[in-house]
Amino acid sequence: MQTNQERIVDVDVSKEMRESFLEYSYSVIYSRALPDARDGLKPVQRRIVYQMGQMGLRPDKGHVKSARVTGEVMGKLHPHGDGAIYDALVRMSQSFSLRLPLIDGHGNFGSLDDGPAAARYTEARLAPAALLLNESLDENTVNFAQNYDAQLTEPEVLPAAFPNLLVNGASGIAVGMATNMPPHNLREVVAALQLLIKNPLATLDEIMECIPGPDLPTGGVILVTEALREAYETGRGTFRTRAKISVESVGPRRTGLVVTELPYLVGPERVTDKIRDAVNAKKIEGIHNIVDLTDRENGLRLIIELKSGFDPNSVIEALYRFTPLEDSFGINNVALVLGRPQQLPLKALLEVYLAHRFEVTKRRSQNRLDKRLARVHLLEGLQIAVLNIDEVIEVIRSSDTAEAARQRLREIFDLSDLQADFILELRLRRLTRFSLMELEGEADLLRKEIEGLQKLLQSEQLLKNTVARELDQVALTHGDNRRSALIDASGVSLSRKPIVVSEIADSPILVFMDAAGRVFRSEATTPGLVGIETSLRSDIAFVTETGRAIAVHVSDLPTVTPGISGNIPSATEFLGLNKEAVVAILPWRGDQTYAIGTSQGVVKRIQGPLPERPEISLIGLKDGDRLIGAVKSDQGSELAFVSSTANLLIFSADTVRPQGLAASGMAGINLVSGRAIYFGAATSQSVLITASNSSQALGDTDPGSAKVTALSAYPRKGRGAMGVRCQKFLKGEDQLYFAAVVEPSFQAYDLGDNTIDLPAVDERRDGSGAPIAEYLGSAI
Repeated sequence: MQTNQERIVDVDVSKEMRESFLEYSYSVIYSRALPDARDGLKPVQRRIVYQMGQMGLRPDKGHVKSARVTGEVMGKLHPHGDGAIYDALVRMSQSFSLRLPLIDGHGNFGSLDDGPAAARYTEARLAPAALLLNESLDENTVNFAQNYDAQLTEPEVLPAAFPNLLVNGASGIAVGMATNMPPHNLREVVAALQLLIKNPLATLDEIMECIPGPDLPTGGVILVTEALREAYETGRGTFRTRAKISVESVGPRRTGLVVTELPYLVGPERVTDKIRDAVNAKKIEGIHNIVDLTDRENGLRLIIELKSGFDPNSVIEALYRFTPLEDSFGINNVALVLGRPQQLPLKALLEVYLAHRFEVTKRRSQNRLDKRLARVHLLEGLQIAVLNIDEVIEVIRSSDTAEAARQRLREIFDLSDLQADFILELRLRRLTRFSLMELEGEADLLRKEIEGLQKLLQSEQLLKNTVARELDQVALTHGDNRRSALIDASGVSLSRKPIVVSEIADSPILVFMDAAGRVFRSEATTPGLVGIETSLRSDIAFVTETGRAIAVHVSDLPTVTPGISGNIPSATEFLGLNKEAVVAILPWRGDQTYAIGTSQGVVKRIQGPLPERPEISLIGLKDGDRLIGAVKSDQGSELAFVSSTANLLIFSADTVRPQGLAASGMAGINLVSGRAIYFGAATSQSVLITASNSSQALGDTDPGSAKVTALSAYPRKGRGAMGVRCQKFLKGEDQLYFAAVVEPSFQAYDLGDNTIDLPAVDERRDGSGAPIAEYLGSAI
């Protein structure tokens, strides 16, 4: 019979205690209590934001149970108990705790006086600011490490597109050290970062011109003294905050003090209890009653009724002295820098964050460069395969194995291993459908992007400009005015004008979209183009073929100065779209009526102005349908459709009643076959340009024939009709590949944006076209 043999080891208790306590201290400091100076998050907060991003809980998605989030984070990344995880999630959702909340909570997430409901009762999703923290995570911007059981990976730090630590502050108690950092105003912090980007040697006084003091979520009044400056200079100090109190008449012959803002993290119930205690203890005199009218709709409102004959200012001073209506905040800027806890002054906090953003931007740009170089390399191989498609097919067919085919492709066509593998993995039908022109166009666009990324990586100034521009956009989108008022020790207000990011003077401007799809702004008219009259501080709607309207600030558009040429990107390039074409531009806030048409012959009118959102959907498109035009459509105007089967329909816009954005439109042109290729406005002075060829034509081998006809030659029909024939097909032709309604003084362009001559005006409304040497690409 075997017995368990015990092995007893004698250890020195004091030594074991020291080593165990050091390990515990290390764990608390680095893995729980202190935030990283780069993204401003503790490990549990970082894991919540990251995991919710992995779960797809974006601001445009529905909320999910907080218990589900807690379980995912605990099971995959943070095995320290669901209580700590849920507490962290709750704090990140509270608008009175964070200046820019990271979690959008639904349900009871607590108040300054009461705790939240249990995780099974509340729901959560990421707030817009949290998306900035996760931004570009998939572009190799930060390092990843293994999770606690080495089954998954998690980011060591988040990219953090906004300075979260300074904006939202932090608090935590470690072993032997603690951190306590107040929130600040996003616009002011970004202004200080912009200052350091331009002048790294800026002094603390210059920085405090941008950041004069904290900006608390609950507002209140901050006393700015030398103690605050010392805290910013050393990373440790204090400042005092007061409630915002006004003297008002609260009843017949009754004066009262109305409290609408409290010091940071001070609740109204606590204040009420302390005031009652002070009155009962005879520390404060002159108070008749206190009423708490705080609610979710009107916010904080405490009414302190005064007895007759008492000076309100004396009562206010007593309240500041004996109640939490005046409170102290101890600053202790302790955070992890390169894995080591440090006490950081204000400038150092800004510098650590800037260094992080420079590193993130470099890594992101290098990742994008590598991907584009790899794609261009594959496209070059694909172009060779398309040019020699018969030979490629024969090589593959005559090879016994895939390896033999790969080797022969490399040798015969001088391809790399990647190119040969890519061609072999493509289905044959895809290879035959590739357009050489599309491949060359995509490759040219990628080469331009590669050139820009290479310049960025080689230039420190371009890198700084990129970071500054992105910070500027973050402050513009997510920033707001200061909430906490500032006064000096004598009570004099230090209020400053709100920092307005990228404030520009408003002035009239014209916005144009040319034949090549380039969008730009100019103060002068452009020959041959009709511009939209707007102003620099307005928005323009970029309407895409998928039915989206994307708002773009006019000041962000490229500028064209008369007499000075420049490289203007197309609207698709400017918006960073993949292959989604921009079909029109419209004023965003104009009160006109707009008409849109689709390739399946659907028409819809929309009454402006458009809603104040960054992006909206203008129409509910059916499967396979796409927008082909969008125009201003006033009462009494006419609209025109042209189909690929050479039918033209002109009808009154008044027969199309305006609909809401969610509507799918109504029948425009009746398409028995083919598709609509043009939709726009029509006038009796306009001319119709059409071009026909064979639908079986390959590449750019058949530009076909073109025809120009006065629009007055065609009869008007009712909406939903088939229209009338506008061009007779010649032998071998079976489609219109181009159509446009333009003014008589038009100019036509080929696919390369070169001007071309078209035949004279044809009086026959259904005559055939005259042959042209180049494909007709656009006309204006």
